[in-house]
Amino acid sequence: MTKLARFIPIKVSYSVEDYDKLYLKEMGLGTRAKLSTTFHPQTDGQAGRTIQTLEDMFRACVINFNGNWDDQLPLIEFSYNNIYHSSIGMAPFEALERLKMAQSRQKSYADVRIRDLEFDVNDWVYLKISPMKGVMRFGKKGKLSPRYVGLC
Repeated sequence: MTKLARFIPIKVSYSVEDYDKLYLKEMGLGTRAKLSTTFHPQTDGQAGRTIQTLEDMFRACVINFNGNWDDQLPLIEFSYNNIYHSSIGMAPFEALERLKMAQSRQKSYADVRIRDLEFDVNDWVYLKISPMKGVMRFGKKGKLSPRYVGLC
């Protein structure tokens, strides 16, 4: 969604287990990776465009920094994530910042409505039910099916 890219140098001889360890170390949980290589692109066209841009940046680094591109990888990653992307209308860092601000704002809205509930033994409560579409519960279907279950 934010088009943020991570560039991690790897060895050609890595096994699947090595990729797994590297992914968990660098990326963490909750992210989805689209792994791709130059000769076996297994992703969409946008990943191909990212690889092409990355190759151009590497070429410039090899010329400007006398072939020492691996030390410049963090700089390339920062530059890539800080340039304007027309597909999202902004830089990925800016999109990520806006997304985090929106999440924080939504969390603050939700936190206002959250309250701690405490129940004692033998308290009477209603349980809200959400029946699946087309499932008939309690002998009634559609609008007439109960929304809460509790005292009869």
